[in-house]
Amino acid sequence: MKPTRRSWAEPFKIKVVEPVRLTTPEQRLRAIQEAGYNTFLLRSEDVYIDLLTDSGTSAMSDRQWAGMMLGDEAYAGSRNFYHLEEMVQKYYGYKYLIPTHQGRGAEHIVSRVLIQPGDVIPGNMYFTTTRLHQELAGGRFEDVIIAEAHDPASEHPFKGDIDLDKLAALIREHGRERIPYVSVAATVNMAGGQPISLANLQAVRELTARHGIRIILDATRVAENAYFIQQREPGQQGRSIASIVMQICSLTDGCTMSAKKDALVNIGGFLGLNDQDVFEEARNLVVVYEGLHTYGGMAGRDMEAVAVGIEESLDDDHIRARVGQVLYLGGKMREWGIPIVLPIGGHGVFIDARSFLPHLPQEQYPAQALASAIYLDSGVRTMERGIVSAGRNKETGQENKPRLELVRLTIPRRVYTQAHMDVVAESVLSVFEGRAAVRGLRMVYEPRYLRFFQARFEPL
Repeated sequence: MKPTRRSWAEPFKIKVVEPVRLTTPEQRLRAIQEAGYNTFLLRSEDVYIDLLTDSGTSAMSDRQWAGMMLGDEAYAGSRNFYHLEEMVQKYYGYKYLIPTHQGRGAEHIVSRVLIQPGDVIPGNMYFTTTRLHQELAGGRFEDVIIAEAHDPASEHPFKGDIDLDKLAALIREHGRERIPYVSVAATVNMAGGQPISLANLQAVRELTARHGIRIILDATRVAENAYFIQQREPGQQGRSIASIVMQICSLTDGCTMSAKKDALVNIGGFLGLNDQDVFEEARNLVVVYEGLHTYGGMAGRDMEAVAVGIEESLDDDHIRARVGQVLYLGGKMREWGIPIVLPIGGHGVFIDARSFLPHLPQEQYPAQALASAIYLDSGVRTMERGIVSAGRNKETGQENKPRLELVRLTIPRRVYTQAHMDVVAESVLSVFEGRAAVRGLRMVYEPRYLRFFQARFEPL
């Protein structure tokens, strides 16, 4: 009898393995207490399946490891820089390259170059480090994402789209001279890995071009965004991921890139630019903050790994399997009635902690409490994306209270199997069935910046 469906498998085979440690409930309780109920402060040796982030946690290919042996560690003029520059120009289309140690290095430099005190930077939902660098440069972020992005149950296919009326209103209110650029994220992280459509980006480009305003793309997960365009946007079926990525980038004036995500490396990033004057200023600043302009914050071997990883990240079979694993995990959880952000995103599954733990008010950090509960159940490490990540209002000091209170289960690329995804889903289900017993938290230590990384909590 013919099967009713055909299974799919990852387009790679495993060559090297890293053993992981299975812990007892008692060991996990001790570990989370020592970590102040902050999963960022857990020791990795105490984690069974690590879904904290997809940043720098992917498995590199044999070609990337081979490239690491070809590292030219010359202080100036490394051949690996020129290979990386060639790949950025070939696949993203930007004329100029500024290498940085990771994405936030690029965010820092572009903010210092383009933002003046009092400026307003519109964007399709904030990201933590991006907004902080904008604020440190004297700017203020303004959210212009469509309303559906703030509704976890909405199945709008492109919840990363920009509300053109909101953007136009900001331009009228502040004028082009106070808006240095529009900050556009591909697959909006804080909304649950939600993509922006080509049609919307084209409309944003037309609007900003009339006013002479730049667009700076957060290209960290642009390949995943291209996959959703290929799958969901009318007229885009049949196109290659690489061609869609090139079109996305062509509608912008530059990009910040954390190569630790799409490009499949453990460290690295860059700033891509088309404007020569902006490039010259950025090239001066990279020498101050990162390193010489032909290595930035990376060793030659790291630049080579990024150059190879860019090409691999745009392979259609790779991205189909990468996003497919996320969809598999999210599909199981949705089938069991666990409240997650819909549609399922590209780099992780986002649990709606408000719906999961309706008995906990936001002031008791429900997403942080849920991340701790999942770890206690199984040793699976996830992370909070809610009120803790949102931080405090710079003027009032009051906590920002985002509408989305999420726990992110972020899938590293080429690392885990479907069996690992089954274990994760079953752990979340176990916590869901006993959710009434999950207690809220209070914060007992709060750092000045990006508190979600280092804050400490205790149960109420």
